[in-house]
Amino acid sequence: MLYVLDEPSIGLHPSNVDGLLGVIQDLLRDGNSVVLVDHDVQVLREADWLIEIGPGSGAEGGTVLATGTVKDLDEDPASLLGGFLTGREPVVIRDRADDVFDRGSIHLETAPLHTVHALDVDIPLGRLTAVTGASGSGKTTLILDSLVPAVQASAAGGPVPAHVTAVDAPGIRRADVVDATPIGVNVRSTVATYSGIMDDLRRAFAATETAVERGLGAADFSYNTGSLRCPRCEGTGQIVLDVQFLPDVDIACPDCGGTRYAPDAMTVRRPSSGRLADEGPTGGISLPELLASTVGHALDHVGDIRKVRTKLQALVDLGLGYLTLGEDTPALSGGEAQRLKLAAELHRNQADTLFVLDEPSVGLHPSTSVRS
Repeated sequence: MLYVLDEPSIGLHPSNVDGLLGVIQDLLRDGNSVVLVDHDVQVLREADWLIEIGPGSGAEGGTVLATGTVKDLDEDPASLLGGFLTGREPVVIRDRADDVFDRGSIHLETAPLHTVHALDVDIPLGRLTAVTGASGSGKTTLILDSLVPAVQASAAGGPVPAHVTAVDAPGIRRADVVDATPIGVNVRSTVATYSGIMDDLRRAFAATETAVERGLGAADFSYNTGSLRCPRCEGTGQIVLDVQFLPDVDIACPDCGGTRYAPDAMTVRRPSSGRLADEGPTGGISLPELLASTVGHALDHVGDIRKVRTKLQALVDLGLGYLTLGEDTPALSGGEAQRLKLAAELHRNQADTLFVLDEPSVGLHPSTSVRS
């Protein structure tokens, strides 16, 4: 039998990973073959043979960078992973305060809940606190079932959960959970709209000479209601085929090719901030073309718009440079959705907010985890 395991280490404590590896060894001893798709170096170090794909994500991937044993990858200059497997790549350890509670603390007390005993914990304010433990040990009960609703209720002046016997969160007005749940169900929500750059892009294209001459404003560049949206799909980029006796089928709009815009939108072009070989034949780039480009490539086109550049750079830093700006957010994976949510929060004033990140390293390459 060939077993293919897709990221089996997700959500596992290192001690649980050892158990997983033991099960895999049992499968191999019985004469089976096992293929793992994973990022956890604890798992990868146990592989008899490694196939590293890269070098980047999305359109920048698709190449076999290195194959072989852990030692082979460590000695291969093309490998981006080898150094993490052997410990050659250093782990960045930041300086920490001598007194982590010098800015105060959040105090929480609970009664027994589910399999978790009564708890009495203090969480330092203004610091990074990691909650860890074996799978099923009570992490979710402590944080998502107790701390978050208690802080939210306390900030709103409402009743705390019945099992919470005491909570004190001085200065905290909001608890923001950044998890891997999907972002919406509407195909009109895209990476560009959710990240908050779409309004800036529409204003930038409305300010071009061509748009001014034609009397086009920022509202005309909306694919939801603007005059430049595709009339057939009404800006969704797709149409629904009603197949009798079978589920409906979504296909790319045959008129706009999934760009969401009518042909007139292609004639309004904005000069790119850098010299790029993929600019259109008339120079510059149109909004439909920009939405079809990746976050990383978009930086080269609109990096001169400060607000846009800052938000796009945050996406790149979180390992999302391969996403296209016009990609539907409901189609994103759980890890992609979580990082997009986090990026959307980074440039707001959050001095009174408690951020709760639920397994933010899921699906990340070791190099991306270090940057994050």
